[in-house]
Amino acid sequence: MAEKILGRTTDQGAARAGENHAVRPARMIAYDFPGYTDVMFRQMREDFGITELADPSRYVVFIDHMLTRNDQREAEVHQVTRDWCEFYGIELHEAQGIGHQLTAELGLAIPGDFLVHFDGHISGVGAFNALGWGIRRDLIEAWVSGQIHVDIPATTRFDLVGDFPEGVDSRDLVHTIIEMVGADGCAHQVMEFGGPGARSMAIDHRQGLCGMAMFTGAVSAVFEPDEVSMAYAREVARRDFEPVYPDDDAVYAARHTIDLSTLVPRVVRPGSARVANTSTVEELAGTPVTRAFIGSCASGRIEDLRAAALVLDGRKVAPTVELNVVPTSKKVYEQAEQEGILDVLRAAGATIAVSSCDFCFGYQQPLQPDENCISTGVLNISGRMGSPDANIYMGSPYTVAASAITGTIGEAAR
Repeated sequence: MAEKILGRTTDQGAARAGENHAVRPARMIAYDFPGYTDVMFRQMREDFGITELADPSRYVVFIDHMLTRNDQREAEVHQVTRDWCEFYGIELHEAQGIGHQLTAELGLAIPGDFLVHFDGHISGVGAFNALGWGIRRDLIEAWVSGQIHVDIPATTRFDLVGDFPEGVDSRDLVHTIIEMVGADGCAHQVMEFGGPGARSMAIDHRQGLCGMAMFTGAVSAVFEPDEVSMAYAREVARRDFEPVYPDDDAVYAARHTIDLSTLVPRVVRPGSARVANTSTVEELAGTPVTRAFIGSCASGRIEDLRAAALVLDGRKVAPTVELNVVPTSKKVYEQAEQEGILDVLRAAGATIAVSSCDFCFGYQQPLQPDENCISTGVLNISGRMGSPDANIYMGSPYTVAASAITGTIGEAAR
């Protein structure tokens, strides 16, 4: 599927793994962050002399970081982005949610499309049969020229069968895959998901799985289209689309079958630059935690909040634990409020924060030295959520909620 999607964007109309092509993204996306968007804007104007974009509709920027301190530095960073987006006529969305989720909600990620970002978690759009690629150092090429030269990646196929057991979700699946293939098991490849187990997964879980693809070394991930993803796309898409399917005789770098019914809750231990050192929850049971976080572009959607509420309903967060919950977008927040989910979480002792990336990267209420945090964030390297002397464990919303109740790592009762 990746070859077909990328092939559509080439002058030749086709692409094969190992070839190098100039590809033309349907969307070029960024979020404002010092040292990234401000630098690109300046380079476009001062280094390349670009004062007008040929097609501004292909560019989208989100303000979803540095939203919670309300200080002068934040104001200055965001004003730079507002000014430049106005200058170039670029679509801008501010404080509406995490950009990777808004990309889906706003119909910017539709089946068969190719999107680029400097952040690798754009791969989450693979849930909709779109291909999102994080090209951190080369995004300026796309922004300036409208295209980017890439080596076409090979693909590793994952055939999913069965259904998740209670208390297990896509976070446990991705950590199982990492344990199975290694932190570089899909290096410079695309992860392709299909099979009856894939079709049984909720869209939210598909997004979470695809969004974590980089931690196998993959450049992206994509699901086969089905009625679930097509129904979502038809509701939000801004234009017509044509989904992409794999050929029966498609050639893969590797192929794996995973039975979802055999999965168990897993946790990633601290200090993992590539999120490879996973353990079962059972192996880490009893490890004390003082912080718990449910949110991020991987695990703050409605299915994640429902999972947390299922575990926390009628229970209380331990007095030694601070549980923060961040819905992935305003839309998710409003849905969770309407369903009574947030009331359940508040009654249990959770604090509900406005949607942003600020908890996940340690900007809002950073971890203090020697704290242990259990998190649904996307990274647990030293210093990611605050002090480099804090420890970050990563798991599913079920595991985080269950651990918040007891004050130690544990799994939800099943």
